[in-house]
Amino acid sequence: MNDYLKLRKSAELLGAICGGLLISLPAIPQAAIAQQSTPKVNPCPRIFYEEPHNSRVIVPQGCPPNAFTQQRQAQGVTSSQEVPSQQVPITTQPVAPEQSVSSPQVPTTTQPPAPEQGVSVSPQVPTRTQSPAPEQGVSVSPPTSQSSIPGQGVLSPQVPTTTQQQAPSTTIALANGRVNVKLVNDTAANVTYEVIGDTAPRSLKGKSDVMLQGLNAPVTVTFQRDDGGLLIATPQSSSEPGMLELRLNEATDVGKDRGTMRIQQNGAVLLN
Repeated sequence: MNDYLKLRKSAELLGAICGGLLISLPAIPQAAIAQQSTPKVNPCPRIFYEEPHNSRVIVPQGCPPNAFTQQRQAQGVTSSQEVPSQQVPITTQPVAPEQSVSSPQVPTTTQPPAPEQGVSVSPQVPTRTQSPAPEQGVSVSPPTSQSSIPGQGVLSPQVPTTTQQQAPSTTIALANGRVNVKLVNDTAANVTYEVIGDTAPRSLKGKSDVMLQGLNAPVTVTFQRDDGGLLIATPQSSSEPGMLELRLNEATDVGKDRGTMRIQQNGAVLLN
């Protein structure tokens, strides 16, 4: 009976031992895998010794010094940060107003120069204040070009050729500030004419004429041949007040080509 009890206890003890082994076996490989899955981090990677880091970055403490670390150690610096002075972007300083060159194509900046240092005059500024009064004559001409004074930032307009320097082709006596113009086309081509501010462009056949009545001076009349040819305009005054005849003939000299007639308030007739 005692032998049976001893054998039973031995069997139970052996079963407990085997059961514990079976339970612990799955955990042993997982612990080994966990230890193998955590690689050892290299504190001194090779990138610290390759460009551009070799000449720009200090290696961590305990690593062999690279070229930049040796250079910084000679200067007494042990920080592992990059030198910010080598990465600071270069900023462009604005040009002083007195050194800038004004040009019509240069856009206006958001920080214009102070008036005492020179102000660039935009080419879009109207030049009506420089035009002569109606009694002095106004010519139909392209916009006046502008040039800059060397060494300064202020633009000054060039002196235009105004009608006040042009001698009138003829002078007529106005009738209460009005004038009648007889336009005669002596060419064989059609001529398009227009009274600026009074009529739309109209066509005048060759070898014909038209009477423009009651035009208030000052007044401008434009004319041109439809075939693109040149015209000679000859004004002829009349003894009758407020009457003017303008004859249009063919021209071969470009210097004699005319396309505009201006009658001033004082009766002066200017051709351009």
